[in-house]
Amino acid sequence: MPQLAASPLLDAEALISTFGLLGIMATVFAESGLIVCFFLPGDSLLFTSGLLVANDQILHQPLWLVMLAIAVAAVLGDQFGYAFGRKVGGALFRRPNSRFFKQENAERAHAFMAKHGPKALVMARFVPVFRTFIPITAGVGRMAYRTFFLFNVLGAVLWSVSLTLVGYYLGQVEFVRDNIEFIVIGIVLVSGIPIIIEGIRMRRRARSAKAARLQTDTTATAAPETELPRP
Repeated sequence: MPQLAASPLLDAEALISTFGLLGIMATVFAESGLIVCFFLPGDSLLFTSGLLVANDQILHQPLWLVMLAIAVAAVLGDQFGYAFGRKVGGALFRRPNSRFFKQENAERAHAFMAKHGPKALVMARFVPVFRTFIPITAGVGRMAYRTFFLFNVLGAVLWSVSLTLVGYYLGQVEFVRDNIEFIVIGIVLVSGIPIIIEGIRMRRRARSAKAARLQTDTTATAAPETELPRP
């Protein structure tokens, strides 16, 4: 297997090489619950972890332990995000844009949660950015903790097991091993598709709402004034 660290594109592999399993857990925790860490390589990190376990390179840990550690870190990260959301409340949606925070990310997560309810906690696990903001949004909306915890654990387990297993089994395929840079890039691109789709839908809904308001205003302005009856 070629040395993965030779490619500057493989940040996930470099992180694992430097910090090992604890680095994986810290990254998953941060991306799951820290609002400024939405950019971390979650999906590619899990895939690369499974691949390295399959080839017994750098990450010399049993597969079950790696998946368990990732799931635990994901659950704890979501717990932190939920607690943070309950504490800051609606102030999150009034926070100004900054280098590490975009108001549109919070708004998209809020719309996603409003549309899908608790299921959003599971679905968002597989969508970058959303998996950071959805637990926080659940806290802001004060979702029942028992419901949050159940869907939190379910999403964390499905995410950690599925992506790590994909990396593990594909890591045993020669083509994947020889083209790992392109595979990881592909994972990042595919992971971003749901965000792009949701963004397009939100813009369409915003345009439709704006057009409806303009139509209402125009109709109200054009309506003739009713004359009062003369005595």
